[in-house]
Amino acid sequence: MNDFLNSQFLGNPILDYLIVIGVVLLVLIIRRILSTWVASISFSFIKGWTPSLQRSDFVNLLVRPLEYLLVFVAFMLTINRLHFPPQLNFPIYRKLSTITVDGKVVEHMTTLTIHNVLTTLLELTVSLCFIWIFLRLIDFVALVLQAKADLTEDKTDNQFVSFFKDFFKAIVVIIGALIVIRVLFGQTVVEKLIAGLGIGAAALALAAKESIENLIGSFIIFSDRPFRVGDFVKVDSYQGTVEKIGLRSTRLRTLEKTYVTVPNKKMVDSVLDNLSLRTQQRAVLRIEAAADTPADKLEKVIRNIQQYLEQHKNVEPDYVVNLNDFTKDSYVIQVIYLTYILDGARYNTLREDINLAIMRFMEEQDVKIAAKVEAPTDRQ
Repeated sequence: MNDFLNSQFLGNPILDYLIVIGVVLLVLIIRRILSTWVASISFSFIKGWTPSLQRSDFVNLLVRPLEYLLVFVAFMLTINRLHFPPQLNFPIYRKLSTITVDGKVVEHMTTLTIHNVLTTLLELTVSLCFIWIFLRLIDFVALVLQAKADLTEDKTDNQFVSFFKDFFKAIVVIIGALIVIRVLFGQTVVEKLIAGLGIGAAALALAAKESIENLIGSFIIFSDRPFRVGDFVKVDSYQGTVEKIGLRSTRLRTLEKTYVTVPNKKMVDSVLDNLSLRTQQRAVLRIEAAADTPADKLEKVIRNIQQYLEQHKNVEPDYVVNLNDFTKDSYVIQVIYLTYILDGARYNTLREDINLAIMRFMEEQDVKIAAKVEAPTDRQ
């Protein structure tokens, strides 16, 4: 048996192959238990920061990326026992190029072997696992901050957490992309890429001008706070409830229940009316009485409306009721009043009550609404 285990196969003892396979299979079998244990131990160090969150929230976020990471780490640690078989290390790609050494042009042969490919794939896999873990950690931190933000009435904190979660995830993805490029193409390519970005920064900024302006606009929105999530706003021809403030745009739910995406630059540069911050609502009503209405009846209707508004508990004292204008066809009674009722349904109910009261006053005095007189048309 010992002779069999010590016998050589592709330059390595069979015993070493069995050890590598056994360790990897063992980790594959217990990877869920092992990753859950590692995540639980990690949570023990940070549970003081997250009194409102459960251990399961943290474990569920990290268990999947930890599974893959543990398997690949175990494989890479055990694979060191083996020497790569020379028989399999054949070239799969060759490229002849010229380089300058001490002022002399020298031909250089670049060779890609199976060993290089496998090593690169392992490095790439481990790098992606770490990037995945960092993204999940950002999700967990956002979950912690979201729980604290839910304790406050201000919904801006919730959107602030969502915004910076996306922002830091974008940074991690960019760094991860540079790491992947380094693994695949080498450090030199990354250095040239960064240098190229420095040289072409002006061109890149010009090409991404709109995106950069929208990103800056999002920071202005969070610092200046002209509106918050849940506010009802009007900007240009759009009005609706703010549902999300993103890196590039703000999403509005309109009165028609459509979902409008407005660039943050427009939200900052345009004249924005935050209807949710108004302290009162103003109602304006124009009543056109018939031109044959006696003056005393008009005066009684005006006085009745004034008395009604004066006694109404939801109408502010600064109301206006007067004979505002008259034409050859009608007398125009103007009614303007303010109310602290901001809720749409209650406000509409208030207007309905006042309108019905005005109708009753007009019926009591037999005051008719002026008939609409159509303009004459030319006939051939």
